[in-house]
Amino acid sequence: MSKRKLPVGVQSFEKIRTGNYYYVDKTPFIHQLIEQSSYYFLSRPRRFGKSLLLDTLHLLFEAKEPLFRGLFIHDKWDWSRPRPVIRLGFGRGVMRNREELDAHIRYLLRTNRERLNVATGEAEDISSELAELIRKTQEQYGEQVAVLIDEYDKPILDNITNAPVATELREGLKNLYSVLKDADPHLCFCLLTGVSKFSKVSLFSGLNNLRDISLSQDYSAICGYTEQDVNTVFAPELTGLDREQIKTWYNGYNWGGESVYNPFDVLLLLQEREFRSYWFETATPTFLINVLAERGLYSPQLSRLNAREALLSRFDVDNISTEALMFQTGYLTIKKAEELLPGRTVYQLGFPNLEVETSLNEALLPALGAENMFTDDLLITLPGLLRNNDFAGLEQHFRSLFATLPHDWYRNNPIARYEGHYASVFYSHMAALGFRVTVEDASNAGKVDMTLEFNDHIYLFEFKVVEQVPEGSALQQLKDRGYAEKYRALSLPIHLIGVEFSREQRQVVAFEQETIEVR
Repeated sequence: MSKRKLPVGVQSFEKIRTGNYYYVDKTPFIHQLIEQSSYYFLSRPRRFGKSLLLDTLHLLFEAKEPLFRGLFIHDKWDWSRPRPVIRLGFGRGVMRNREELDAHIRYLLRTNRERLNVATGEAEDISSELAELIRKTQEQYGEQVAVLIDEYDKPILDNITNAPVATELREGLKNLYSVLKDADPHLCFCLLTGVSKFSKVSLFSGLNNLRDISLSQDYSAICGYTEQDVNTVFAPELTGLDREQIKTWYNGYNWGGESVYNPFDVLLLLQEREFRSYWFETATPTFLINVLAERGLYSPQLSRLNAREALLSRFDVDNISTEALMFQTGYLTIKKAEELLPGRTVYQLGFPNLEVETSLNEALLPALGAENMFTDDLLITLPGLLRNNDFAGLEQHFRSLFATLPHDWYRNNPIARYEGHYASVFYSHMAALGFRVTVEDASNAGKVDMTLEFNDHIYLFEFKVVEQVPEGSALQQLKDRGYAEKYRALSLPIHLIGVEFSREQRQVVAFEQETIEVR
């Protein structure tokens, strides 16, 4: 199989198909969409290929047959019957008020009229203008219309920290989207895509015929690359790269079915030949970090959150659940789904992969008051201490880290909040360095606070907050509950480490260690 060009940043289906680029065939999903229903909504994080999916649909409805030769859908489509497409996209630019939004919508409607050669009508308001465009397009072409809307929510998300403006823009978009239900006689297909899933009450009032496929098992891989895609389509590019490392770094995004890779990560890795946080670095999640800090961040919990489907969908200007925010933006994904009762599914959420876990925890450290924790010196020091099992040095390392926390952090946060703060700093520091960390690691004896696997050694940590003086209770709990038993079969050295933090001194006051040599 010969090498092709990597479609980094290419969102044009025609350019990919005519320019000798690699292409992962998504037409099986497209065929299934069109066969099953007509009105859809799809939520996926940024840079997952939503725009390319819409562009593929656009050219399919326009019956551009040569572009689809060799693809799944080619012999299943009627190429003699092109259908007109109205395409609306909100991905470009930032709209800062209702006037700018309305101007952008009118520009989109005008460009669609010009492309379709549909005459300007008499409508004065935006909703009537779209309704008129749909109706006149069907009349002119003698075929029902496909409506494709990309980044439907971006104007709101760009202003989400300014509630009055975000609400104003939401109402403007609601006015536009409300047209689609009454336009049903003129439409053959409709798909809206975006990052967030706003409640139907707030944004899609009346538009109750949209099928939300965001958590559909059948469409989990409609965007992104599967394991098989990477192994087959991109096989010529994999030489010299550790396949398991690629999986650990970038795979793991899941929406109820097959897990996928973010395409942006895969393509940049294959181009640069270096493991880096490509997706995470494209946009610093400042708003997310601020929300987590305001809500009393306990970072170890982020790797093991549970949520009902209704909670994952609870996203609005004035009501954004932490779980929904992190899930819909791609920082958490589905690890496990359990149906407790008919129609009552609970999802276990966690970090999708190493890229997100390390990068997000590094970004969280300033919110924990630890701006200076992640430095090149620390990156070198901590692994060296662990390799040498230098527990005295390890204790001093963490004492030094906690000594850097500013007193302002304690003045600005209630006592109840910083009881979990010590464990958050400890965990986020470890996770940011890329260590294999498990929090609340379950066994038949209970849950140990944190497990670290490194250099063929197992480290079990238990954290306790004491008033002022050490009590020795953290290490004793590790021993009394037999947490090490779970790991004896691995025949690796096991280190029990009890860490006690003083509420009064705001510092590590006990760092006790005991090693179990397993033979």
